[in-house]
Amino acid sequence: MSVKDRVEELVLPILKDLGYELVEVTYQKQHDAMHLTIFIDSDKEGGVSLDDTEIVANAIDKPLDDLDPTAGEPFVLNVSSPGLDRPLKSERDYLKKIGTEIEVSLYSPLAGAKKHIGKLLSYENGIISLETKSGELKIETKCIAVAKPYITF
Repeated sequence: MSVKDRVEELVLPILKDLGYELVEVTYQKQHDAMHLTIFIDSDKEGGVSLDDTEIVANAIDKPLDDLDPTAGEPFVLNVSSPGLDRPLKSERDYLKKIGTEIEVSLYSPLAGAKKHIGKLLSYENGIISLETKSGELKIETKCIAVAKPYITF
């Protein structure tokens, strides 16, 4: 089992008990050190705060030490929010964003383009419905390279 898989298995119930969602676990080299990053989310208004990341870091620190997922290799632990432009990956992600503008990049062109921006109307059985300027598009999620909230400045 990989470091990522062992950590996910360990932290999932801890986060659930604390009222947080596990978005992703990454384990990668950054700036000459291995970084284990736990991305969390919350349904509370305002999203994840710095206090939330501290609560989670404190809750998983000792269990991570006990698990020793890296077999004694040192790592830097980070707990973070996925950010405003968090990619939509799961059914839950899509369902939470219904009614909002998203940006979809496809593996292959659909309706003459590989990139579409529009209001997410629905998600059902792996297919999203997107209201674009050109009309409604149905897109299978397996055809989507990246889908994320559309942020205007």
